[in-house]
Amino acid sequence: MTAATGDETNYLVGLNLADRRVVVVGGGTVAQRRLGLLIASGARVHLISRAVTPAVEGMATAGQITLELREYRDGDLADAWYAIACTDEPDTNAAIVAEAERNRVFCVRADNARYGTAVTPASASYDGMSIGVLAGGDHRRSAAVRTALVEGLQSGAVADTADHPAAGVALVGGGPGDPDLITVRGRRLLARADVVVADRLAPPELLAELGSDVEVIDAAKIPYGRAMAQEAINAALIDGAKAGKFVVRLKGGDPYVFGRGYEELEACAAAGVPVTVVPGITSAISVPSAAGIPVTHRGVTHEFVVVSGHVAPDHPDSLVDWSALARLKGTIVLLMAVERIEAFATVLMEGGRPVDTPVTVIQEGTLRTQRTVRADLQTVAARVKEEQIRPPAIVVIGPVAGFSVDAG
Repeated sequence: MTAATGDETNYLVGLNLADRRVVVVGGGTVAQRRLGLLIASGARVHLISRAVTPAVEGMATAGQITLELREYRDGDLADAWYAIACTDEPDTNAAIVAEAERNRVFCVRADNARYGTAVTPASASYDGMSIGVLAGGDHRRSAAVRTALVEGLQSGAVADTADHPAAGVALVGGGPGDPDLITVRGRRLLARADVVVADRLAPPELLAELGSDVEVIDAAKIPYGRAMAQEAINAALIDGAKAGKFVVRLKGGDPYVFGRGYEELEACAAAGVPVTVVPGITSAISVPSAAGIPVTHRGVTHEFVVVSGHVAPDHPDSLVDWSALARLKGTIVLLMAVERIEAFATVLMEGGRPVDTPVTVIQEGTLRTQRTVRADLQTVAARVKEEQIRPPAIVVIGPVAGFSVDAG
């Protein structure tokens, strides 16, 4: 066997392992980290180990890999195209590499990369590309460079010469407010937009990142104030796409959580405009989380309900069964409810919710200006008025609203 010295230059190559046998020896956390990508590649993964982690066992139970619970034996690499030696026994790993070399099978030795015949790069996927970085076995360095490359591509600091997106519309959820909480895909599509139609609750910092040639249309819907008619928003999306442009409809939260996203999808589809939907982190869950409140908690609540507070409980357009909500024991999350909080609290108490049920109101959640007011159903309306809480704000009602551990 010819041992590597660490001075060689690795030849970086992409392997097509689809429906090809790959043998992994070792079932600990090192193997666990490698298996996901192997499974995603379509490889027929066979794992041999005396013991495995629960996650590896779960992969075998799900049929994603085949598993033999035993020690390695010479001959286990028969018919393999690729092998990984990741036991915690150096002598066993050396024996696996030796067998691989005799059979001309490339083999990664996880405990000492220099003594294998292949090295696993720090890898990532980005917009249809596979990115791999090798640093002579220095895994921390390769991982750091990989991460920097991906972040550069996401932010536009590293140029991507891929074809411009075809004309059409992307409905992108911008998240609860903090610009870092938009999804990777959402940020990538936003960076490629010709036109951006943005709501008031869309993170404004994201708009500041756009090039000067990008047209930004303000579709702000300030609650109970000026508003751009939904028909005009639909027309802006359709007209832009039909003019050959890639249009991003940037919304706060998630496009389908009280965001009229499906109405816009229907309008575009009726006009023959292709639409991509990019889900966002909804404020109904993330804002309570930012205030240290889980919307569910074992032994405390088995359900949570997200409710629009856009209309009062007695309004003829209301679709909410408030008496049924009052009978629930779990969590109620109210959106767009601050200006009618007294009416909502009253109808819940009248329906049977205890007056001392904890209530937390979070204004401008996830932002540096976030404010939190704690009360109960009987006092929340007065507290909101006293603290001058204004939209956007989330109201959390139920036992979990009394939790106060700061997540930091």
